[in-house]
Amino acid sequence: MGNIFGYCRVSSRDQNEDRQLITMKEMDVPEKNVFVDKQSGRDFDRPQYKRLMRRIKAGDVLYVKSIDRLGRNYRDIQEQWKIITKDKGTDIVVIDMPLLDTRREKNLLGTFISDIVLALLSFVAENERANIRQRQAEGIAAAKARGVRFGRPPMPLPDNFYDVYQRWRMKKITINQAAEECRMPRSTFFSKSEKFGKATFSDPGKNPK
Repeated sequence: MGNIFGYCRVSSRDQNEDRQLITMKEMDVPEKNVFVDKQSGRDFDRPQYKRLMRRIKAGDVLYVKSIDRLGRNYRDIQEQWKIITKDKGTDIVVIDMPLLDTRREKNLLGTFISDIVLALLSFVAENERANIRQRQAEGIAAAKARGVRFGRPPMPLPDNFYDVYQRWRMKKITINQAAEECRMPRSTFFSKSEKFGKATFSDPGKNPK
């Protein structure tokens, strides 16, 4: 018998892989043979996946919880599936989809069914990724239309800015001295001064942030 391996993936370092690790333990995958990537599934350029591919060989079994944990790109999933099962001779078990278990039905019909299920699930995984991107883009566009501003809010001007700005404008101090008194970089002081000047002349009662 060959070795048993497990592969887990979450899309970012903020996400938790515990559920996948618990599943691997239930499948009796040795802890030292479980490989975890915290990275997007858009491609297979992942450090732990590459380590896994160097380890597996003919007669081994690879467990993944679901097909989207393996990847989210339709063509890439199919290509990697072929490399693992055909080129390396390793069996794959997709835990959430019992039909995708290459240890079973190794005849022509079994292979045909597995290929159909794999094609369907990998297409669904990529389509869901595309839908997520579209929903994110639509959400950002809708928020911008409502006036929501993205990025960090601008820092408020220091209390002494007006006094320093007036002295700099009257050439009593240099821009370097003004920036130092306001505790900001020279470029920031100059940028804020331009906005302050425009706001003051267009609306004397308005102060820029």
